[in-house]
Amino acid sequence: MNISNFNNIFFIGVAGTGMSAIAQYLSGIGKNVSGSDRYFVQGEPNETRTKLEAEGIKCFVQDGSGITVETDLVVVSTAIEDTVFEVQKAKELNIPILRRSAVLALIADSKKAIAVGGTSGKSTTSAMIFDILEQSGLEPSIISGAGLTSIIRKGKIGNAKVGKGDWLVIEADESDGSIVQYHPEIGLLLNIDKDHQEIDELMQLFGTFRDNTKDIFITNRSNKLASQISTNAANDFAVDDAIEAGFKATNFSQNGFEINFEIAGTPFKMQTVGRHNMENALAAIAVVSRLGVSNETAAAALANYEGIYRRHQVIGQKNGVILIDDYAHNPAKCAASILACQPVAPKVIAWFQPHGYKPTRFLRADFVSEIAAALREQDEIWMSEIFYAGGTAVKDISANDLIEDLRLLGKKAYFVEDRNQFVDAVKPHFTGNDVLLLMGARDPGLDKFAGEVFAKI
Repeated sequence: MNISNFNNIFFIGVAGTGMSAIAQYLSGIGKNVSGSDRYFVQGEPNETRTKLEAEGIKCFVQDGSGITVETDLVVVSTAIEDTVFEVQKAKELNIPILRRSAVLALIADSKKAIAVGGTSGKSTTSAMIFDILEQSGLEPSIISGAGLTSIIRKGKIGNAKVGKGDWLVIEADESDGSIVQYHPEIGLLLNIDKDHQEIDELMQLFGTFRDNTKDIFITNRSNKLASQISTNAANDFAVDDAIEAGFKATNFSQNGFEINFEIAGTPFKMQTVGRHNMENALAAIAVVSRLGVSNETAAAALANYEGIYRRHQVIGQKNGVILIDDYAHNPAKCAASILACQPVAPKVIAWFQPHGYKPTRFLRADFVSEIAAALREQDEIWMSEIFYAGGTAVKDISANDLIEDLRLLGKKAYFVEDRNQFVDAVKPHFTGNDVLLLMGARDPGLDKFAGEVFAKI
């Protein structure tokens, strides 16, 4: 099977981040792309729909009208069940149906692929690699899990771009097991931490990812689990001087929203926060150096790196509060996000909305231990109730259970069931020099929520 076999492609759930990226890419290489989404309502404005249509993608309400005898492929995400009417119509018309990840694998096979894997940092590192390759004149393509600010500024969704060059940067997702479908020229493993699966399962998935990589496999030897999958230390990177690796970053410092560090004597300056972003940048350097890009060129590109959507995105500063919105949603990410904000202000007030009852239950102890370790005495953690996206989930845990666990550890932890009441509850806790950090994922209303919070503080 080859992506060139299909010309009229329909996406069910096209507004989703992963789906819209592939849809835009396919439209950009000349395919006739269309799609539907439950968020598309006749007569009601929808920003994502408008941006997709601007890319030549026909959008429909989710009633089946967009699928016709001319459709030669239907693409679905893991969230689309077989009972959905449009899936049934595709089956009646004998139209092939492929998962999003399978289509991404076909696209990757048509290019020279750089696949970025790991439980944290995939979108950020993919964006850094893309920016450096663009600065180098290699005209890369990207299919990302988040919008790049540099592309969003041009009025686009920002999670895909078709370049004229040979290289394509993609994210290899382990959460649905699809990472085993990719056979990239360069495979990059950022880290392995407990997230959607048990460690044994993750090790198996990432081991297959390594074995499927055609040419160069690069891993983070500073991460205990990822280092076990290494094939060649000379290809790898580390932020610990005591660890053998071909690429190392040193002399990290953070001043407000600026970080500085060195790689092989070359100074790097970036407008972002956190040691984890130095690590992400080092990973990007380990990749692009294999394509002949110098550290000086990479440093110039990263000096202008604008970040990605909802990754430590500064919403604004108001009444002594700096509001930051972040996609952090697993224990390691939440802890790293809190730590990255601490040099910015004397007090960090973090708010977190867990998503999914099963993952929250699975990661309860890890959330509590990681967040507790990150909080300083003056910092606070707030949570609202778990985001429920529908389905047959067993609601046998509450975000308040995590808050109670944190209180038992002596942490300043607070529960506000309805997030719409959060600002009124938290205002008395402001000191006049705070970072208010919002964390959460998978809920499409979180970006709007950040705007609402900023309006109220």
